[in-house]
Amino acid sequence: MSLLSTFRIFVPMEAPFVNIHTHRPTGRHIEPSAIGIHPWDAADGDLATVEQHIDSAMAVGEIGLDYLHGHRERQEELFIRQLAMAETRAKPVILHCVRAFEPTMRLLKGFRLPAVLFHGFIGSPQQAAQAVAAGYLLSFGMRSFASPRTVRAMRQTPPEQLFLETDDDPAPIETVYARAAELLEMPLAKLRQTIYGNYRSIFPPEIGAAGPDKK
Repeated sequence: MSLLSTFRIFVPMEAPFVNIHTHRPTGRHIEPSAIGIHPWDAADGDLATVEQHIDSAMAVGEIGLDYLHGHRERQEELFIRQLAMAETRAKPVILHCVRAFEPTMRLLKGFRLPAVLFHGFIGSPQQAAQAVAAGYLLSFGMRSFASPRTVRAMRQTPPEQLFLETDDDPAPIETVYARAAELLEMPLAKLRQTIYGNYRSIFPPEIGAAGPDKK
């Protein structure tokens, strides 16, 4: 279950770019810090390292299931344990989910988390609807835009549950926003304000700054 914040959020007219998940941080935009064991690294994952650094991270991630890589049972074990760590510390989670949507949704039901974000979403409109109905957030990037069905999923995602990212794509976040604004038929300034408001609903100012946003 996801418990999103309900307090009033101030959104500046010129909202900063939020890059909710990136492997190429620039320091020029809002780029939240996260700690977690990627499912590709499940075989050698060290939960002690996560435990050591989790309090200084803004989120737990990217974690999850990838049924195209590695040992499923080990991935699920680590996923459950990291979800429990996130729940205990009231940390949002950033998910990696490949060919494992239903198992991921099933496991998430057992936890109460401040926010759950599917990063790099490339699923179907039906999967998007299920995630949104559960209160979860969806993040899209350049790879998402290459899939017509995922573009449809993005268009049906409520703006208040939408994020954008670069992940490991070399395209700058400004390009991702410009492309998303075009596909959504939304003014770029409004898209920036919307996503910044979403960011602040998960990471209020007292949580800490991520990049140039120090308010």
